[in-house]
Amino acid sequence: MKKIPVIIDCDPGIDDVMALLLAFSRDDLDIKLITTEPGNQTQDKTIYNARAFTSYMKQNIEIARGLDAPFFRKLEVADEVHGESGLGDVILPEPDLLESDRTAINAITDVLTKSEEPIVLIATGPLTNIGALLLAHPEVKGKISYISYMGGAAVAGNMSPFAEFNVYVDPHAADIVFRSGIPIVMSGLDVTHKAYVNMEELDQIESMGTDLSHKISSMLRFYIQNAKNTDFRETDFENGIRLHDLCAVSYVVTPELFKGEDCFVAVETEGRHTAGATVVDYMHRSGKPHNVKVLHSVNREAFVNQFIEAVAKMSRQISQ
Repeated sequence: MKKIPVIIDCDPGIDDVMALLLAFSRDDLDIKLITTEPGNQTQDKTIYNARAFTSYMKQNIEIARGLDAPFFRKLEVADEVHGESGLGDVILPEPDLLESDRTAINAITDVLTKSEEPIVLIATGPLTNIGALLLAHPEVKGKISYISYMGGAAVAGNMSPFAEFNVYVDPHAADIVFRSGIPIVMSGLDVTHKAYVNMEELDQIESMGTDLSHKISSMLRFYIQNAKNTDFRETDFENGIRLHDLCAVSYVVTPELFKGEDCFVAVETEGRHTAGATVVDYMHRSGKPHNVKVLHSVNREAFVNQFIEAVAKMSRQISQ
């Protein structure tokens, strides 16, 4: 089997953990590196969570620290949704994996430069690290196959009427990435709101009776309870939980589950009412070339089955 080489840039975060879980379960992925940044929580917490969960899953992957703050904006974290630690009430064992002695930017540059084939970047947080990478080392663009990104929204945001959280946290970095010329697949809120696990399916995961299934269920139930009790602009938490970041991984391994449209997308960095918005030219009125594949639909049943199978598979692996 020919594996797909990937680098995962994330801000764990409950839904980032779900994305890492799926990635770890896939024999068709070759995870070269994990890098972290602040977003769902501060950098110290996101890199600790990445180390702890990767160690718990018995994966031996380099984990490198990225930038500690957005380019120009004050950092806003989502602790009201993800909890004080970033992982709800779940406490993972102390990690065996140490933080890399390389920075995220240096590590990504080195992995890309030495790779004999282009690498897919999977990004599930603000694009701070990738934006900084492209400013510092534009020569690596040709080594990036494409960026599978969870972020943005064509229709409506969850931090403002137009802005989705990941782009809202660092719109200036996102602007650099979206203007880079690198192919981007955008799993924005338009598709991630359709990529949910309902309560019966969550019960099915918990009923596996494994330590991993209990931890996953606990994190997701925490997410549901906290999100619906805050002003975080999501809806319908009574019926399930959106696995936002999972889409960015799922697309890489099973693109046939998704439908989208090639569009020109710009990032608004300074608008009084629209800062952080991804402006999607669905009607092709700008006259500008397409730079993003904007996903809008997903085969939810197959998507959920993929996730449940990942939990079952990794439960077996970490118990051996």
